[in-house]
Amino acid sequence: MKRLFAAMELHPDKAFTDTLSKLQAALKRERITWVSSHNLHLTLNFFGETIEEKIQEIEEAMLQGAAGVPSFDICFDRTGIFGSSYNPKVIWLGAELNPALNKLFSQLKTELEKAGFAYDRQNFVPHLTLGRIREISDKAFFQQVIGDYREVFSLKQKIGSVQLYESVLTPKGPIYKTLYTAVLK
Repeated sequence: MKRLFAAMELHPDKAFTDTLSKLQAALKRERITWVSSHNLHLTLNFFGETIEEKIQEIEEAMLQGAAGVPSFDICFDRTGIFGSSYNPKVIWLGAELNPALNKLFSQLKTELEKAGFAYDRQNFVPHLTLGRIREISDKAFFQQVIGDYREVFSLKQKIGSVQLYESVLTPKGPIYKTLYTAVLK
């Protein structure tokens, strides 16, 4: 069994990592598990524990889902939280609306469903997880900082492929191994 997900790999620039470091410093008193900048990705589908015999079916569905979708630029430009303001769970960076991304997601979802892999969420919210919140001691301060960073981040990337990753969980955080790459047109 392998813990798998399909995602788009991202490579943040220095300006992005500097801004992320400032956000982390501002929230250093809070218990937040930050995602390492080399692990940033936009998840398209989380498969979870998957038997190895199914990997080839996922690869074929990814190849078909990527077919006819040209490479495209994506821009992440707004910070938010999942969960409520009283009980935040995740700090994320959201992507601008993007027709090419929506087409890729829709085709990938259709092909995976044909192969027997149901989509893992109710709706698609393209985002990067920046940190998972364990505990917030000062919610008013936390909300102020998130508000201050709402439109500070900016990350623009060229997307030319979709990867199938294996996620190996370790005490020091996950290690992502690329198992397959479906190249966009």
